[in-house]
Amino acid sequence: MTRLALALALLACTSLAAHAGSFAGTTGGTSAAGSSASSGSTSGNDKVVAEAREDAALFVASDGAIRGARLQAALRHLRESGQAAHAASDLQLAQSILAR
Repeated sequence: MTRLALALALLACTSLAAHAGSFAGTTGGTSAAGSSASSGSTSGNDKVVAEAREDAALFVASDGAIRGARLQAALRHLRESGQAAHAASDLQLAQSILAR
C-alpha cells in the first residue's frame, strides 16, 4: 500500500512539474523553444527520449522500483546509439534523460 501511495505522490509531483515547465516555456522560455525548433535536430528517436522524462523521474524517485514503457524504449535507444550508454546503469541513463 505504501508503494502505491508513493507512486501516486510521485506521479502527482511530476505532473505538476510538467505543467509548470510548460507554462515557463510558453511565457519566458521562448528563446530556448525557438532555437530548438529552428535547429531541426529533433528526430523521431530524440522524441522517444524526450517523452521518457516522466517515466525517468518516477524511476529515479522510486530508486528503480517503477519502470515505465517509455523509459524502457529510451534506454534501449540510448544504448543502441552511443558507446558511453553501454557502460552506464539504467539509473545513470534515467538521470541523463532528466538533465536534458
